[in-house]
Amino acid sequence: MSAIYVPSRGSSDWQRLLADPEKHWRVGYSAVSLAECWEAARGLPNEIRQLLSSVGSSTELLLALPEHKVPLPGSHRGKSQNDLFALIRVGDQTLAAMVEGKVDESFDKPLGEWLVNASAGKRERLAFICDLLGLPQPLPNTIRYQLLHRTASAIIEAQRFKTDMAAMIVHSFSEKRSWYADFAAFVSLFGVDAEPDRLICVRPERTPSLYLGWATGARLGVGSTESSI
Repeated sequence: MSAIYVPSRGSSDWQRLLADPEKHWRVGYSAVSLAECWEAARGLPNEIRQLLSSVGSSTELLLALPEHKVPLPGSHRGKSQNDLFALIRVGDQTLAAMVEGKVDESFDKPLGEWLVNASAGKRERLAFICDLLGLPQPLPNTIRYQLLHRTASAIIEAQRFKTDMAAMIVHSFSEKRSWYADFAAFVSLFGVDAEPDRLICVRPERTPSLYLGWATGARLGVGSTESSI
């Protein structure tokens, strides 16, 4: 895959990057909602800017890459495909953020299901992720694997781009906060409590420092927008 990127002309440019552009691109679901929201913002959406305000008073979106793939060891699935990777200036620091868009979709399988008849590659990948996040095994079977590898992707890219901070942010467009309990359970692995619309530092002692957050956005429909993303 080329490392050369071109500016987006609107949300439709995000569709072709999906694993299944027809199946995954539906009004009212996460792919469309995330694309429309970030394109309309022409920078950082307000809810993301507010989430980051606890880290720094000034914020600037430097770069955003939809459907960003990050290599992870083990497993035949290869790279982790993230909904959105964003490089953000926060005060005098830089942040590498993986943004996971959600409406009513779950965070994929819990570990108890994901590990059924797990190959050596799968177990190698999980061990790598746990070591990267500083989490001891075994993890509870109810923890959603998707949250683990999205967070690992944030740290990997933070290290690659040499940013000060890494973050995994769930950008939710659900009025009832669907699947928030799963996010909170994941955050609790680090010995802290989750709180909606608040960015929480779960690994302050590491470099880069690691943050987790849940941002609540308004659902948008498909429209024609332009952007500098």
